[in-house]
Amino acid sequence: MIPQELRYTAEHEWVRPSEGAATTVRVGITDYAQSSLGDIVFVQLPNVGDKIAANDAIGEVESTKSVSDIYAPLAGTVTAVNESLDESPETINSAPYEAGWLFDIEPDDVADVAGLLDSEAYAKLTE
Repeated sequence: MIPQELRYTAEHEWVRPSEGAATTVRVGITDYAQSSLGDIVFVQLPNVGDKIAANDAIGEVESTKSVSDIYAPLAGTVTAVNESLDESPETINSAPYEAGWLFDIEPDDVADVAGLLDSEAYAKLTE
């Protein structure tokens, strides 16, 4: 399952414009990533207000199989985090593109979103 309207990274994060705010983007991990990880039991997210650089490790997802870093898809400032994942990290497994989102970023340059992988390129990456 690879939604066409999203952009993707080679590290298996997805990016979409946030509802009602053209200058922020929402970030999560892909269905491919959550499936590869197995049952997710813990998530460490960045803090609201954190300045992040593209491709930096800014958090972790822990599953019954392993621990994987979460990478920043874009440079910018974290504007929101999905606090419900503190109590229910398994939401990422059941709804990776909806309720299982990770955080929102206000990118330093919103045009950088267009430089991420489209759904076709991401599909080829995961073949």
